[in-house]
Amino acid sequence: MSERRQRVLIVDDDAIVARSIAEYLVGEGFDADYAVTAGDARELVEAAEHGSAEQAHPYAVAVVDMSLPDLSGLELIRTLRKAHRDIVPIVITGYGTIESAVKAIRAGAIDYLTKPIVDEELRLAVEKAVSQHALIAENVHLRQQLDQRYGLDSIVGADDRMKRIYDVVEAVAASKTTVLMTGESGTGKSLIARAIHRRSPRADEAFVEISCGSIPESLLESELFGHVKGAFTGAHADKPGRFLAAHGGTLFLDEINSASPGMQLKLLRVLQERTFEPVGSHRPVEVDVRVILATNQPLEQLVAGGQFRQDLYYRINVVTITLPPLRERLADIPLLAEHFLAEKAADMGRQITGFSAEAMAALRAYAFPGNVRELENVVERAVVLSRSTRIGVEDLPGHITGHESNPLMQGRGGAGLPGAPGASSGAEPWTPRPLREALEEPEKQIILAALEANDWNRQQTAEQLDINRTTLYKKIKQYDLERYGRTG
Repeated sequence: MSERRQRVLIVDDDAIVARSIAEYLVGEGFDADYAVTAGDARELVEAAEHGSAEQAHPYAVAVVDMSLPDLSGLELIRTLRKAHRDIVPIVITGYGTIESAVKAIRAGAIDYLTKPIVDEELRLAVEKAVSQHALIAENVHLRQQLDQRYGLDSIVGADDRMKRIYDVVEAVAASKTTVLMTGESGTGKSLIARAIHRRSPRADEAFVEISCGSIPESLLESELFGHVKGAFTGAHADKPGRFLAAHGGTLFLDEINSASPGMQLKLLRVLQERTFEPVGSHRPVEVDVRVILATNQPLEQLVAGGQFRQDLYYRINVVTITLPPLRERLADIPLLAEHFLAEKAADMGRQITGFSAEAMAALRAYAFPGNVRELENVVERAVVLSRSTRIGVEDLPGHITGHESNPLMQGRGGAGLPGAPGASSGAEPWTPRPLREALEEPEKQIILAALEANDWNRQQTAEQLDINRTTLYKKIKQYDLERYGRTG
């Protein structure tokens, strides 16, 4: 049976607008209905949920206009959120102001769009709302999810330091205390941040993550605090930022060490006063957010060198969690590898039951400079390539098995570029293809290796590769490299 399409309800007093939005979303792969009054909307939501197990198809997202004939859009959102907490609202309006955006976010809206609606903005907003809906749905069986994925109740690993970290997570989750996580890239800081959020009273609200090092400095302030219409070239409408998106929930600021001195000052203010001013506005906005931060560089050294504000460091260094690199917890490698194998094999529908003794020995002998993230990627690659029911040493990259000193030039057979003419007899036969396409994989691997070597510092990586930072950002997006760099 094919997977059901996510269902969206559009509520707008203009039937033509409502119908056109619904038709557009249907064309983008969603199920969509529309209503022109709040009363009709509530009836549709109730009917969608009260059917047989086979017939019920609840709405994941509600796109609601601020002005309705029988009830305001914000009142409708509050009503829906009270009775149906897993439905995620998006507000649309023809008269956008930062004040109304703040009210919408506080009412539970995940996004705020001004008319005329831009198709691409609407699609992205609905996709984000669908992701939030999935996160809320997961919280219904939070304990099972934590057991499987985050290892807090059934710990993945036997290292005493990790057990102490999970104890700290349990202790701080219920509070609003700011948490600072330190450790090398790939050690799992993002996963620990999510675990803190999911065990907190804010678990049903948004978890918003942003990597300060992945966004150009000129755009970071707008991303965090939002902007008003006309604040800068291209600011065609008011836009709430990540702090407002996380109102009532948790905001995870990764790579805080890369924030500029000016941004550090603004962060200090919002952490102390719980208020901020959107770009281009002088009106303070109050926000209720639990903030978790992470750094892959020692902040003490940055403070001593004048690169990080001492007052901000003392403000965020309340509870510190230091994640050890994988090379210091070698006994956990087999447990983590088996955990990732079960997860990836299930995702891909593969019947793979374990590792050969030689493959596991190779994994245990490798230092894993990319830490847990690198191990996860190695296991995922092995699941894709394996032709057996067990992962063999031939399924592992050459730089791990010792068959190839340069990991960027390693194919399945351990020699030459993947699929290149003249590769060893164990490699896949070469298939003719355009040169540009053939060169994409080695370019991707070179960029990924450089990012890892520089702890995901984009500026250093761009300089090392002798390309400008904008080109690097485009390549990261083109090859979807963020997924390797955002887990800690």
